[in-house]
Amino acid sequence: MPRSSDSVVRETRIVLENCGRIDPESLDQAVAAGAYQAITKVLEDATPPAEVTAEVKRSGLRGRGGAGFPTGLKWSFTAPGTTKYIVCNADEGEPGTFKDRLILEGDPHRVLEGMVLAGYAVGASKGYVYIRGEYALSIRRMGQAIADARHAGYLGEHVLGSGFAFDVEIKKGAGAYVCGDETALLESIEGKRGYPRIKPPYPGSFGLHGKPTVVNNVETLANVAPILLRGADWFRSHGTEKSPGTKVFTIFGSVRKPGAVETGMGVSLRTLVKDFAGGVPGREQLKGALIGGAAGAFVGADALDVAMDFDALKEHSAVLGSGAILVLNESVSVVDVLREVLHFFRHETCGQCAPCRLGTARLSEIIGRIAEGQGTRGDIDLLRAVASMMKDTSLCPLGQSPIVPIASALDCFEDDFAARIDQGVPAQRH
Repeated sequence: MPRSSDSVVRETRIVLENCGRIDPESLDQAVAAGAYQAITKVLEDATPPAEVTAEVKRSGLRGRGGAGFPTGLKWSFTAPGTTKYIVCNADEGEPGTFKDRLILEGDPHRVLEGMVLAGYAVGASKGYVYIRGEYALSIRRMGQAIADARHAGYLGEHVLGSGFAFDVEIKKGAGAYVCGDETALLESIEGKRGYPRIKPPYPGSFGLHGKPTVVNNVETLANVAPILLRGADWFRSHGTEKSPGTKVFTIFGSVRKPGAVETGMGVSLRTLVKDFAGGVPGREQLKGALIGGAAGAFVGADALDVAMDFDALKEHSAVLGSGAILVLNESVSVVDVLREVLHFFRHETCGQCAPCRLGTARLSEIIGRIAEGQGTRGDIDLLRAVASMMKDTSLCPLGQSPIVPIASALDCFEDDFAARIDQGVPAQRH
């Protein structure tokens, strides 16, 4: 992971503030670095739960899992009820994304405190951390953090001796990308196959076990304690007006220094690629990037000055997504990259709805034909048509997503597709 001293510009760290500075397996070091100060203050001051939600809402914090929905607003939508749940989505199945793993492994107590505060705000007494099964170290450290926090009174029937009860349990995922969808994740926690639910109803009213449930991403929850401790105005001093705070970006591909960096929202793609990641190595030139993971959008080198935040990227028909950035040099054909993306979707479809089950297979077949030099110009129109149909008819975001990488690849790198079709030259095998 790039360090500030190695970069032309410095990182601004909120969620990764303690990562690398404390022993993540030491509760004492976490507390010395500020852990559980926010929940202590909230309980000692007897802050009304509605005020906690209002402060998070005022901060402008938006979900860091990809959708960018306002966190405080999401909390306020939680329906009344005697039983409610907080779920931390740590499934992180997006290719090239590893920000949540860094947080869980480097500062698990910050995530736990965010869950406790969310539970206090909405009146929940139980939380679940849904972690992908491949994240063995994350699971172990989070498990130890839960046990230590419970022993110290930060979790349990009487949190810090108060009348507020909240406890946390880990649920391990089985590596299904579709369980990144919050309703499929809830089905998985209940012990069922991870099929997405039809919405509405939404989890805020009908979630885990049919009870009101808040589902937040790891990075989102890691922002909550700093906001409540330092204030909404402090948080809004970072980032942009509509996308306050920082974002953890994972940068990989054709760069000198692949890794993760946390900096203010609205940073330019140029700064991330050239200043933080060291630019493209050797004599190769930057061709473009895939922003937001497999479900993200391709952009060309002419988009280097785009601001990396939720709203600015929409103007370029791109999405921030998980914050993953795959950098491409001029020797890479976007046809081959898109082929891998569509193969991934085909592999990960849950098969519940026909548009996605059949559509992902069809897309993989078409791009495979083009990549092997056997495609036609009509295949380009067919890619768009199938992906558009899937967007309009698929049940969940997995089936609705391929149109974004397909349309952006065709719009920004039409020459790559034309060359492969007109010349009939298949991809080189390495």
